Amino acid sequence: MSDVILRVKELGFQWETKDPFMFCAFHEDQFPKGETNLGPSKEGLRDRFLGNDFHKKDGWRMYHGQEVPGFPYHPHAGFETITLVEKGFADHSDSMGAKGRFGQGDAQWMTAGKGILHSEMFPLINQDRENPLLLFQIWLNLPKRSKKVEPHYKMLWHEDIPIVEEKDEHGKTIRVKVIAGKYKSEKALDPTPDSLAAEDNTDIQIWRIGLEAGAEFTLPKGEAESNRVLFFYEGDQIKTEGFEISAGHSLDLEASHELKLVNGNKKAELLLLQGKPINEPVVQQGPFVANSPEEMNNIIREYQRTQFGGWPWPKAEFTHGDKGRFALFADGNLVEK
Repeated sequence: MSDVILRVKELGFQWETKDPFMFCAFHEDQFPKGETNLGPSKEGLRDRFLGNDFHKKDGWRMYHGQEVPGFPYHPHAGFETITLVEKGFADHSDSMGAKGRFGQGDAQWMTAGKGILHSEMFPLINQDRENPLLLFQIWLNLPKRSKKVEPHYKMLWHEDIPIVEEKDEHGKTIRVKVIAGKYKSEKALDPTPDSLAAEDNTDIQIWRIGLEAGAEFTLPKGEAESNRVLFFYEGDQIKTEGFEISAGHSLDLEASHELKLVNGNKKAELLLLQGKPINEPVVQQGPFVANSPEEMNNIIREYQRTQFGGWPWPKAEFTHGDKGRFALFADGNLVEK
């Protein structure tokens, strides 16, 4: 298309990414008022294919939940999840004995490593009003050398995540939230210790970019070897490189060039994923990622043998009652926000 824009692609439920990322799942649900069990009413559950509900009936989905929306316990191995909850809440529980509730702009970074069970439920905590959810889950691959590290999860609380607010030459507001990497002088919080993003020279960048209507923003140059994808998921249209691109599209970009964006008549929201490719074979089978079929078979056998430690919680779709935001880590450390 141009020297900078390599491809424009329409967005689906799972957003297509490039090495070292595997995909990004975008969840936007206008959940109704909650009941005392933190789920929707029985009336709201009627005519749904519970256990596998992705149809967005009435503007929301139950996903794999039976009573509460979300994803009851399931395994992961060989990669990382970065979960951004901009609206609503997620209740996390895992086979290490850790649990937590996060949302309102928080992010969770989880390195699955050699294997973990976890659940992600979306509690409808408001009983007097609707419970909108806006959530991104990004899958970041691990190199072969890190596929067997111990699992670990970390909270990036929204009060601590760096945000750069600036004005363009016309006084329009630009907001860059730095989940990973660095924008200008603001460096992201540290990820988990064995994360690919914790290594030097990987150029892992995860930014949420907000543009006021009419704002002009220049995406700075990245590393020449990096893959760069920009997701334009909310707004009207943006002008760049002589093209007008409507919301609901991703742009594969040449990372070594800057890119000027001129926003249209509505506020725009974009997500940037960037990083140097791992350039290793990838074998994926559901929630498992390996480098060869033999290694995949080993992961499956290990899961069948150990269940990655088993599920220590009383329900598959475990939730955390009327608690606020908190994290109880596997070492017993409790953080309440």
